Amino acid sequence: MSYLFLEYAKCSTCRKAKKFLQEKGVDFIDRPIVEEKPTRKELETWYKKSGLPINKFFNTSGRLYKEMNLKDKVKEASEDELLELLATDGMLVKRPIIVKDDIVLVGFKEEQWEQSVK
Repeated sequence: MSYLFLEYAKCSTCRKAKKFLQEKGVDFIDRPIVEEKPTRKELETWYKKSGLPINKFFNTSGRLYKEMNLKDKVKEASEDELLELLATDGMLVKRPIIVKDDIVLVGFKEEQWEQSVK
């Protein structure tokens, strides 16, 4: 089974991650995060499998996050509200994301990917 790789093509970190996967010969399905935004159900599943706090799924450096003044809302809103919000726009979601079975990595940290992605 292939990995699912969610990316934004104009994101330099996503390009680095994609190059890493290609150089390692990792089989993956590429999915544009804006055109095919993650569903609420997908986000909930990935969030639970990742073991990360929900706020780690937000693209905090993104323009949309800043325009919507989400810094405080993310701290105060319920998990359910945050999942709903994330599902509204792929630009709110931190990227890249790679998913396979029980592996869910958010953001590209080469050392972490080296250990987890085979």
